[in-house]
Amino acid sequence: MSINIGGLQLKNPVLTASGTFGYGLEFADFIDLSRLGGIIVKGTTLEPRQGNPPPRMAETPQGMLNCVGLQNKGVDYFCQNIYPQVRQLGTNVLVNVSGSTVEDYAACAARVAALDDIPAIELNISCPNVRQGGMAFGVTAQGAASVVRAVRAVYGRTLIVKLSPNVTDIAEIARAVEGEGADAVSLINTLMGMAIDAERMKPVLSIKTGGLSGPAVKPVALRMVWQVYEAVRIPVIGLGGITSATDAVEFILAGASAVEIGTANFIDPTVSMKVIDGIGQYLDRHGLASVGDLVGRAH
Repeated sequence: MSINIGGLQLKNPVLTASGTFGYGLEFADFIDLSRLGGIIVKGTTLEPRQGNPPPRMAETPQGMLNCVGLQNKGVDYFCQNIYPQVRQLGTNVLVNVSGSTVEDYAACAARVAALDDIPAIELNISCPNVRQGGMAFGVTAQGAASVVRAVRAVYGRTLIVKLSPNVTDIAEIARAVEGEGADAVSLINTLMGMAIDAERMKPVLSIKTGGLSGPAVKPVALRMVWQVYEAVRIPVIGLGGITSATDAVEFILAGASAVEIGTANFIDPTVSMKVIDGIGQYLDRHGLASVGDLVGRAH
């Protein structure tokens, strides 16, 4: 079940997606956190952020919209208060790093680099719910490359770059970040969407638009993972609407070396354990020796 992602060794290919699993501690009553391949903590920025005003979540058919806006207490708070609690969970703990400027990204990554027991970061250049930074860097090859270049200069461990689906050619963005030293890419982040309250005749979300996640986005995510796998040599991590082991296997067949589970954690806090067990059973059923034998097999 083990797999290597750009130098990061995972005991299995199942991680929890940033923004859907808190800091992992919130789920300790439901699952054995040490069984996970890794936990990606909520988006972390250089300075504290209040996020967007409510309402900032809306249920949609087969999914949900959110415009939380990277609410967090800042990287220094994480280092001083959260890190001591998560460093010995028995699994990989990754920090999702975001920013408003290239300098913010680099400064935040440098702070995380000083933490001995954080083996990797996921660089979020794809959040659609902030006015500055975030997705603005992820929708052009030049913008994506500039952030990765700056972070790579200060961060020596495994660097995963989270890509936005809100682009014309996601393969072009993936090649750009690979060229600047990314060790892996993860995709997809949420798709831009909105909901309107017909009775109130107004948008549901406070900032009108938000990020769509859940099963509704899975076909788009699967297609993009397929395309990026064919475009780059670095490992791909797939996410977007995974709710079962079968979903996870489909992403791995499309080219993902690992997967992240996001929105499904809100529906079933034990879903990650079911996916881990289900992948193992799938490998046994098909007589495969390792997860690696499954990666990209549909190609």
